[in-house]
Amino acid sequence: MPINPTNTLTSITGRTGRELAWQENALCAQTGPEFFFPAPGSSTREAKQLCGACEGRLECLEYALDNDERFGVWGGLSEKERERLRRRGAAGGRGLAAGTVASRTA
Repeated sequence: MPINPTNTLTSITGRTGRELAWQENALCAQTGPEFFFPAPGSSTREAKQLCGACEGRLECLEYALDNDERFGVWGGLSEKERERLRRRGAAGGRGLAAGTVASRTA
């Protein structure tokens, strides 16, 4: 019986291939992982700049928040920045705050 990668992905992540399509065109897919997972104490500035130019930035950030990604730069935010965003969202009684994300993109 052949394995259908879309069904497997959906059963593991709860997301469809369509919901993860942003990964195919993401700018990070064209660079090495060390760029987005720098050594402790290293700068994340370059990774964040690349994220700022990426069309999939918001989907990436949403994915990281939904999946509790603890390491690396996702959607233009570092681990500490995502944690602050989570705390702010929890304190406000809502998930990913559009106003907070919009203020970071401006």
